Order: sequence, then C-alpha cells, then structure tokens
Amino acid sequence: MSFLRSLGRSIRLAGMFAEAGTELLVKRPKTREARADWLHRFAARAIRGLGIEVDVVGTFPERGAVISNHLGYLDIVVFASLHSCVFVSKAELQEVPVLGWMTTMAGTVYVARGHGGSAVKARSGMQAAADAGLPVVFFPEGTTTNGSEMLKFHSGLLAQAMETGMPVTAAYLRYRLTAENDATVADDVCYWGDAKMLPHIFKLLGLRGLRAEVRFAERPIKFSSDVMHRKLAAIEARAAVAGLEGMVETAER
Repeated sequence: MSFLRSLGRSIRLAGMFAEAGTELLVKRPKTREARADWLHRFAARAIRGLGIEVDVVGTFPERGAVISNHLGYLDIVVFASLHSCVFVSKAELQEVPVLGWMTTMAGTVYVARGHGGSAVKARSGMQAAADAGLPVVFFPEGTTTNGSEMLKFHSGLLAQAMETGMPVTAAYLRYRLTAENDATVADDVCYWGDAKMLPHIFKLLGLRGLRAEVRFAERPIKFSSDVMHRKLAAIEARAAVAGLEGMVETAER
C-alpha cells in the first residue's frame, strides 16, 4: 500500500509542479512580493495535496529574519506554506534540475558556503526582501540533521541580518508520524547525511499521518551585544531556538 500511495502522490506532485511551473512561465512575476506569493500558494497546495498536517504555535513574523533548526528539504515547503517569505539557501540548489529554476524564480537568496564574503554578498538580497516587506527565513546550522541534536549556529548570515537592523525571531520545527509506518522520522522524514534525494522523496510521499509542528517565539531575540560580537550572538540565537523545543514538548502533555 505504501508503494501505491507513494506512486499516486508522486503523480499528484508532478502535476502540481507542472501547473506551478506553467504559471511561472506565463506570468513571470517581476516583483519579490509576487514571487514570494507564488511560492506560498504552491507550498500550501502541496502540503494539502500530500496530506501533511501542520500545527503552529505562535505567529509567523510579518517582518525581519526567522531562524530555525534544519531537518531537510521539507522545512522549506512547511515554512513557505504558512506565509509569503524569502529563503536564504545554498547556492548548489540552483543546479538542481527544475527545482533550481523554480526556487530562483521564487526570489531565493543564494549563499556559496565556504567562500569568503558570501554572507556579505547575500546581505543585499536579504535587505531587498526586507524592504519589500517580506520576512527572510534561514537555517543557521548550515546543514540538516536527523533531529537528535542541534548543531552549533554559524554567525555569518546572522551577522548580516543584525547589520541591516532586522529583528531576528526564533522558530523551532519538528516532525511526527501519528500513524503506523514502516519508517522513522529520523531516517525517512529528515533528509540528512548521504541520503539520496529521489528515493527519499518517494518513500516520504508514501507515509501516513505525517505532521509538522512549528513554534514561533513571541518576540524577537534580544541579543546581549551588537554585531561586533557575532559569535556570542550565534550562541544566543541557538539557545533561543533550542528553548522552543522544550516548549513544543510541554504543549503536548
């Protein structure tokens, strides 16, 4: 049954991509607001069509930066389904067939990690998104995990957000399987390590009872120092996100 479910949802998802891609080709949205709106509508439609439930505590900020832990490609779809926003992503995403073109058209700000000055170059894109009234979402861990631990936060993008004067709001995301599956969240929902994307997506599409839980902090992070102490800011940002993890667990009881 899971194979048939995966196959059926794969066909449905391909249809969604075709429809959304056609809209991009025809309308070619020119403003950041229009591009972010396109991504929001597509992600919301995909979440509904694939039967993924999303529980939210708190409010998606209307402005500034949103930082979160990072568990896989599904994170982007979940956040985009909740609100029009702009993502900061690895530059490698541009090279992925179809998906790279679509994320570029959606206004994604790319960062070439490991290249000197990359975060500084991304600042102009983040500032442009902020000037357009769009929140900017990024993942300071810089890579994905299986959810068993949160990696240290890199300070580069965080420093750029602080430099522009953006308020920075913490968010925490996790996934649950609420029905029986021959799968685990760590290996079959989270996308990390050397997992292969296409087989991973196919299995994920066959899962039943997949739920995403997102919690937003009530107010932006109050850093104890300025951008000159970016390492300390990264530690404080990680603590703010990690603090929300405990609040999600408490809310379940």
